[in-house]
Amino acid sequence: MFIHAVMVAAILVIVWMTNWVYRWRNPRCNGKLPPGSMGFPLLGESIQFFKPVSSFDIHPFVKDRVKRYGKLFKTSLVGCPVIVSTDPDFSHFIFQEGNSLELWYSDSFMKLIGQHKLTTSTGVTHKYLRNMIMDQFGPEKQKEKSLLEMEDMARSTLYSWSKQESVEVKEAVTTMSFGLGSMKICSYDPSKYSENLKDKYTSFIKALICFPFNIPGTLFHKCIKDQRRAISMLKDLLTERLHSAKKYGDFLDVVVEEMKKDDPLFDVESAAYFVFAVLFASFETVALAITLAINFISDHPSVLQDLMGIQFQLVGQSWCALQLFILIRKNTMTHLPSIHGGGRARDQIQLQRTSWLLVEA
Repeated sequence: MFIHAVMVAAILVIVWMTNWVYRWRNPRCNGKLPPGSMGFPLLGESIQFFKPVSSFDIHPFVKDRVKRYGKLFKTSLVGCPVIVSTDPDFSHFIFQEGNSLELWYSDSFMKLIGQHKLTTSTGVTHKYLRNMIMDQFGPEKQKEKSLLEMEDMARSTLYSWSKQESVEVKEAVTTMSFGLGSMKICSYDPSKYSENLKDKYTSFIKALICFPFNIPGTLFHKCIKDQRRAISMLKDLLTERLHSAKKYGDFLDVVVEEMKKDDPLFDVESAAYFVFAVLFASFETVALAITLAINFISDHPSVLQDLMGIQFQLVGQSWCALQLFILIRKNTMTHLPSIHGGGRARDQIQLQRTSWLLVEA
């Protein structure tokens, strides 16, 4: 009798597991799902997605699935069902339409950037924060002062490179762009601190695409500790500015003025996370874009010769020269990785399922 009960229980477990695996691999949807694979239950295709690559090319995970399924495919990453779009027209329509998706970021990104709504805000708040940034770093401000500062730093950096036998371009460009960005945003002086803020950001970048396991010994755990130190440094800086009448002419002055209003948008903690995010956005994408541009130009001597020739002309008087710069910029930007976020589908898309994520690759 006992053996029969065990056999029945085993059969029921097998039937349940078979049904569960089938439902995992063939998820229900009121609309029409694109082709693709959901991978292993719970784990999905996370291992293939998080596999590190050293190439500037499209990640093999995306490239292989585009060849197999097309420009739109389904998958599962860290237990989340995901629709990946590599079709620029479709992605442009979705983002322009604006009603079918709500902003979403990966768990690792949210844990590192902070759970504050300001860092992932939408609507009126997002527009207000964007205007704050544009007032400080918009085209007019760039013309007034920033372009000259950028040129001076670029000249000094190139001069220092000329004295070296070889240069690690990515590291050198990162140092240059972080130095300028941190100076414009918070007048950061590394000599005043025992720890280097740039090193914390470098560690932060490494954790953006990794399993968000906050366990001692893991990369993510180390990055969480570095992020907390960076936030602590920014909090101290904000607190110091709040109790000082001195003006530095940087973005932090704008944030502090907002904090002093009767109905402030920031407190010290949320302001620290906001400045942390702005500083990250200001240097990492610039450093990577410059590195890629140098790499591509070095691989194509004819382009380098054309650019050197343009330096002896006024670019504003030559449309062809301007077109060449635009072409180089576009080809550089196409190789930049997208931000580690996407959109969570509402009930307006054909998918019509709120648990699906749409990610542009």
